Amino acid sequence: MSRLEGAWVRTWSVLQRLLHWCLVAGIVVAWCFGEERQTLHNGAGYLALAAVAVRVLLGLAGGGNAGFASFVRAPAAVLRYAGEVLRGRERRYLGHNPLGGWMVVALLACTLVACLTGWLYTLDAFWGMAWLDLLHRGAAWAVLGLACIHVSAVLWMSWRHRENLAASMVTGRKRATVERRGP
Repeated sequence: MSRLEGAWVRTWSVLQRLLHWCLVAGIVVAWCFGEERQTLHNGAGYLALAAVAVRVLLGLAGGGNAGFASFVRAPAAVLRYAGEVLRGRERRYLGHNPLGGWMVVALLACTLVACLTGWLYTLDAFWGMAWLDLLHRGAAWAVLGLACIHVSAVLWMSWRHRENLAASMVTGRKRATVERRGP
């Protein structure tokens, strides 16, 4: 392994990092306490819903690495990048790579569905609706599956590009350049 090179650059804003960790906390608490502690589960769901709502607004109006326009790529670009990953020739991104960008969208969308269906289930008009319960549980399991893929990809790309991506979501900084592992 060779040493890291380059200066540190700001990659993730304080708001992006706060929203990320609030979303993580909301999802983890909602999963861990579920129906046994309904009040805590609901509160965690509202935290996750608020984080998703603000993140979507930031993605639509924000600039830099926060804006969706900076990381949501066309399907052809995503497929091209996936092929580069499989060949071990992918480019490193300071922000989200094309696959990571769509992971953000998928996680936000599934979390939004889980939160909204959970909220609807608290209303008298929807109480006891089997289809709503199935949709809520399905979205929650989708979030869990996507989160596992996301964490695995973060670990893989951290190893691949010799950088700690999880630490960058804490500090907000990444190296401007790093060497990656060759094929």
